[in-house]
Amino acid sequence: MSEAQRVLVAGEASGLVLALGEPLSFWGGFESETGTIIDQAHPQVGESLAGRVVTMAVGRGSSSASTVLAEAIRLGTGPAALIMREPDEIVNLGAIVADELYGITVPILIVDEPTFIAIAAAERATISPSGTLTF
Repeated sequence: MSEAQRVLVAGEASGLVLALGEPLSFWGGFESETGTIIDQAHPQVGESLAGRVVTMAVGRGSSSASTVLAEAIRLGTGPAALIMREPDEIVNLGAIVADELYGITVPILIVDEPTFIAIAAAERATISPSGTLTF
């Protein structure tokens, strides 16, 4: 693992990258039943996060966002992994709750700006159980 990244929620994941152009609020901006961005003001409205390695610089939203994310993970409509520039306790909590309650792990990594830009431009990304990120 590079010194340019930190693992906030450990786990293994692989998938197509979806680079979000703006922060997403899981509460009100995301539909857990379908895995789709529903915030009409979001640049990627209509895109599905399901099974994707999602890059999002920062989180946005209320404390209820963790519940929506955990439910999406349970339903199989959530992201495979989240790669962020800054930690977000609400997003982390959603992933931790899904792991504890449902045994489904969605890794969350914090990376530096050059790594974030490079991943956002990649087609696919993989996170190993040790936190190694390849793309």
